[in-house]
Amino acid sequence: MATNSYFTQGTAAEQGLIQDLVDEQIKIFGKDVKYMPRTLVNTDDLFKEDTMSTFDSAHEIEAYVANVDGFTGDGDLFSKFGVRISDQATFIISRRRFTQAVDDNATLVVEGRPNEGDLIYFPLAKKIFEIKYVEHETPFYQLNNLYVWELRCELFEYSDENFETGDTTIDAIETTFANSIALTLQAGGSGDFSVGESVFTRLYYPTGGATIANGQVASVIITDGGQGYSSPPTVTFSAPASGTTATGTATVSGSGIVTGVTITNPGSGYVTAPTVTYSRSADEKTGEVKAWDSANRKLTIINRNGDLTGTLDGGTSNAQWAVETYSTIDNTNSEYDQNKYIETTADGFLDFTEGNPFGEIGNQGSSL
Repeated sequence: MATNSYFTQGTAAEQGLIQDLVDEQIKIFGKDVKYMPRTLVNTDDLFKEDTMSTFDSAHEIEAYVANVDGFTGDGDLFSKFGVRISDQATFIISRRRFTQAVDDNATLVVEGRPNEGDLIYFPLAKKIFEIKYVEHETPFYQLNNLYVWELRCELFEYSDENFETGDTTIDAIETTFANSIALTLQAGGSGDFSVGESVFTRLYYPTGGATIANGQVASVIITDGGQGYSSPPTVTFSAPASGTTATGTATVSGSGIVTGVTITNPGSGYVTAPTVTYSRSADEKTGEVKAWDSANRKLTIINRNGDLTGTLDGGTSNAQWAVETYSTIDNTNSEYDQNKYIETTADGFLDFTEGNPFGEIGNQGSSL
């Protein structure tokens, strides 16, 4: 038979009261944590995994730590490869507070709920945990409603994710652990790079110059249209010693090449032809500055995307230096990194001039 219509299974007021009590208890007995939504950058279509994630914000929210006797999991494991710490933790957060503190202020992979793969920074233990599973039905429909999210988490293992949350304690994790390489730059560069800024190559810039007549810019000659422009780049003319700066707009072909510049304001007061620069192409390779030693022309880079050859531009400092040498396998994170040593030692006893230094299947002398 149907339930008795004279007895409710939870009115809106009753459900609101429970939510208020839940929020109050978490605020009293919980701890402040930082919730970091994951941003997917480059998703692998085959395995449906993100190969390069970023974390662009950190939102403070109170959470009840369900692990009253300490972290669970396998604990600290000792092996021939070192120590592996496998702490697990369960955080309980209010649904209403999650909406107010996180969901209304961030773009989530799946809106309206905490996401597996997002991170939680637990300041009390100075550890970051990754959400592995979100339990959404505990407690089970009290007064026909759900009031909390139960987040089952494991200690986060850093793997070259980009942290730009604005919290210096959290962002320092990337600086400390990201794969870094040192570039030796050629003498004769200009400016000083700033720690934390992006640098990018000038491999795909348009090149050419301007012509002047009667102190004004008459035209722009394109000698190389660059590549990789899906929309017209911003065109910038250097300023004259006395007068007004010229302006112009670029035109781009369907293949992403700059084909010309239309002068929108010829400027005035030009004695010599101005320098013409363009905003960078999407094909330019990038990196992030970890350290800059101007005396020895050593630039340490993290978050490298592709080969950093040619001239490097500082995204905010406008420094410009040409790259002399660098090694992609010489990780400079710590004295214990041995990538280059292992590679060069292996090259000493494996003959890589052979088509297959390990031999052919069957070794019968016939080609496969």
